[in-house]
Formats: sequence, C-alpha cells, structure tokens
Amino acid sequence: MKTKTPVLIIALTFLFVLSTEAQEIKWMSWSEAIEKTDAEENPKKIFVDIYTDWCGWCKKMDKNTFNDPEVATYMNKTFYMVKMNAEGKEDIVYKDRTYKYISQGKKGYHELAAALLQGRMSFPTVVFINEQQQLISPVPGYMKPEGFLKIAKYFGDDIYKTTSWTDYDAEKSK
Repeated sequence: MKTKTPVLIIALTFLFVLSTEAQEIKWMSWSEAIEKTDAEENPKKIFVDIYTDWCGWCKKMDKNTFNDPEVATYMNKTFYMVKMNAEGKEDIVYKDRTYKYISQGKKGYHELAAALLQGRMSFPTVVFINEQQQLISPVPGYMKPEGFLKIAKYFGDDIYKTTSWTDYDAEKSK
C-alpha cells in the first residue's frame, strides 16, 4: 500500500500540470501567425491583443480574462493568438510593407498597431482578423471573461456573418 501512494501522487500531479498547461493561451508574434495562416490549408482566424506596458486595464485583462480556463481553451482552438505592444519598437514586415515605430517625444506608437486599431489608439483593444488576413473588427476596452467570450464566439464562430451584434447580444442576454 505504501508504494502505491507516491505513484498516485506523481500521477495526479502530472495530470494537474497537463490540465493547467492546456488552459493557458499560446501567444505568438504577428509574423508567426501570418506564417501559419499562409502555410496551412485550413488556417484559423487571427486574434490580436493590442496593449501597452503602462496600461493597467491591459494587465487586468491578462490576469482575469485571458487566464480564464474557458476563455483560453476556446481561444486556442479558434484563433492564432497574437500579443502586440502598441509601442513596440521592432519593425514588422507585412504584405511588402515595413511597419515601424513612430516616435512622438517621449512616447510613440507602432504603425501596424495604429493600422489594426484604425487610428483609435485606446488600450486594451482586441482585434479579430479572418482566415484571409482581413480585418473583421477591433473591440476596445477591458472585458471580463463572460463578456469577452460572448464577443469572441460572435466572431470566432462566424455568427457575425449572419446575425447583427444587437440581435446576438439580445439572444445571449436572455
């Protein structure tokens, strides 16, 4: 009986580690997501979390929303998950154009983040992009897991193609 206890503890620990690992979002760079979209026969949509290092609501969304197991599971299954610093200084080449950091005094912004946000630089903002790398919609503001998942499924499950947000939201709010 004594020899079975350590084996059971090790097995349970291993299962716990596997289950928690499966519940974490697998973030990648913009370039990695584009490469996957270009290379795969049936690519996923792209999700971009645009943040800044100084944004408190961005950090809260990371901690509370993106760490939610249900959110992480759905997002990993449906999207290539990209994290993009709106003030990142590295050049990004996309569709034969180089997007750069634009300095404005002590601060600045990245051109690709500005393009994805359609010039509305508020943080956090998440961006949904379809499998053909076309912008579906940016969605600004902090969201709790339940509200975020409703929006993510609206775009991720292609509901936006046949149902207005107003009708979808009203139906889901019943």
